[in-house]
Amino acid sequence: MANKPVAVIAGLGSGSGTGAAAARLFAKEGYAIALVARGADSLKALADEINAAGGTATPFPISSYSTTDVNGAHARIHDHYRGQPIRVALYNATHDVWKPFLDITPEEVQGVTQTNLEGAFAFSKNVIQAFQTNQVDEKGKRGALIFTGATASVRGNVTTSAFSAGKHALRALSQSLAKEFGRQNIHVSHAIIDGGILTSSARERRNDPKWEQNEDVRLSPDGIAESYLHLIKQPRSAWTWELDLRPAHEKW
Repeated sequence: MANKPVAVIAGLGSGSGTGAAAARLFAKEGYAIALVARGADSLKALADEINAAGGTATPFPISSYSTTDVNGAHARIHDHYRGQPIRVALYNATHDVWKPFLDITPEEVQGVTQTNLEGAFAFSKNVIQAFQTNQVDEKGKRGALIFTGATASVRGNVTTSAFSAGKHALRALSQSLAKEFGRQNIHVSHAIIDGGILTSSARERRNDPKWEQNEDVRLSPDGIAESYLHLIKQPRSAWTWELDLRPAHEKW
């Protein structure tokens, strides 16, 4: 529908994790979903699924999280949804590197930097500028921007030097934006995701039915999405900047 508010979601992996779960849930809540990711095939499959279920979703594939590619996607989103306000944005993109420090390549450092800094900066700038054109909604806010973090956002480890450096940077960006733009009724938040998430790749890698079935030891993408929806719906008198989500039996 032409009057639906828009939710822009970047970072969807194979379509079985946090970004996809958020897209499905936000579509059910009445948002038109703009899907931004590098995997064109999984992106189209998720958009088709949401549309077939009665929602509204459009894929906007990119080849990288460079400033040029991210800006290009937002230009296409703006043209496609002309007249519909962008109210929600989720930056769920990540670049994982799990290696001892001396084995990390310059190309891997570049990938971490591009996704967690360059891409995040470009994405944030575009959506915040879009939020600034909005009138406040019934909750008194112009828009909500959520960043997906990880344990590595607050703690480095023996094989996470590159990954953690990128996630620390993303967390710092989100905190800075929350302080700068909260005064403009723009809600910026960051979610630390601590633990394994039940995705198709995790199922394949672990090959452990007991782990899959035990909700105490792994995170559910749907559960994370519900927490993100809670952030979006918060009244401005009690905004959360950072959530820390983990399964009940996670060691921390």
